[in-house]
Amino acid sequence: MPVSRRAQAIRPFMVMDVVARAKELAASGRDVIRLEIGDPDLPTPDVIKRAAEEAMEHGDTGYTQSLGLPSLREAVSAHYLATYGVDAGPDQVVVTQGTSPAMLLLFGSLLDPGDEVIVSDPCYPAYPNYISFLGGVPVPIRVRAEEGFRFRPEEVRAAITPRTRAIMINSPANPMGTTLEPQDLEALAAIAEETGVYIASDEIYHGLYFEGKDRSILEFTDRAFVLNGFSKAYAMTGWRLGYMIAPPEFVRPAEKIQQNFFLCANHFVQVAGVVALTEAQGDVSRMRDVYDKRRRFLVPALREIGLVVATEPTGAFYVFADARNWSEDSLGLSYRLLEEAGVAVAPGIDFGRGGEGFLRFSYATSLERLSAGVERLRGWSTSA
Repeated sequence: MPVSRRAQAIRPFMVMDVVARAKELAASGRDVIRLEIGDPDLPTPDVIKRAAEEAMEHGDTGYTQSLGLPSLREAVSAHYLATYGVDAGPDQVVVTQGTSPAMLLLFGSLLDPGDEVIVSDPCYPAYPNYISFLGGVPVPIRVRAEEGFRFRPEEVRAAITPRTRAIMINSPANPMGTTLEPQDLEALAAIAEETGVYIASDEIYHGLYFEGKDRSILEFTDRAFVLNGFSKAYAMTGWRLGYMIAPPEFVRPAEKIQQNFFLCANHFVQVAGVVALTEAQGDVSRMRDVYDKRRRFLVPALREIGLVVATEPTGAFYVFADARNWSEDSLGLSYRLLEEAGVAVAPGIDFGRGGEGFLRFSYATSLERLSAGVERLRGWSTSA
């Protein structure tokens, strides 16, 4: 029988194909420097691991409520109040198995077939893929490296139609590592209030902002969905724990989707999430300092070997570098660098047409490996 049109249409996540090839090479004995994926090399803080172990010993291994443990929903609410001054009650929080399922809840409860969501180009590829998979229409707006990959408000306003349901933002951003300024969030919030659309804000890289402080879209408007979780700032990618903060009228629809597709997040992981929010902020600060040192090394090092970084990245753990001096085919270039130099990086085309010619470098690895990777790239660029 033929594969469904839905499955045929979805784009591959190209960086995961690079990951697979990098692992094949490593298994064959090659030393591959892994700069392609945003998987922290730092360990999950001990206080979080102990909490999970104690929860399992206590027998917290069954189902929870589909919305999540009340204690975790309360901790999320308290965290947003303490960090941003935002009063998002626990009744607006839906706990999920990472932010990817949260996207399904968000777009599944918001979109009908043909409804539109404005996304940046480039952007994290899961956004347009989720929107399309659910019958929606992603509307890309080009954002420019020299402008910090920030939306121009007039272009966003011009793209809104009667079918527009949301504007998707991500700050700090993947793949760019850049952040939206308060005036950007304020301008987008004003557009949402004027037009009746929502803002969908992916805040998963909050806690990894190196200059100034994180700002949530909820500080500027309540016409917003927030996606967040524990994978990045808490070094918990494999734990699969996230959450969505939603306008009250969308909580029950999201809960019904969760009941049918995921049931709930893992009980003992949710217990550990409470401890992460309440006891691990010092660990987050220490990890942020480590990433910042790596950032301060990698950005000038990439510029020195001929790549262009037009805007200094100030968050997450990525540098999105213009590599058109080397090649305008970012996918082909990424495989050449992997096979010929033993350095794995993410191709810019993975993140949209606006990313073609760029490469994403993750510095979620040690300074020693970053330095070795730069030297390999330097040698490759002079001999290619």
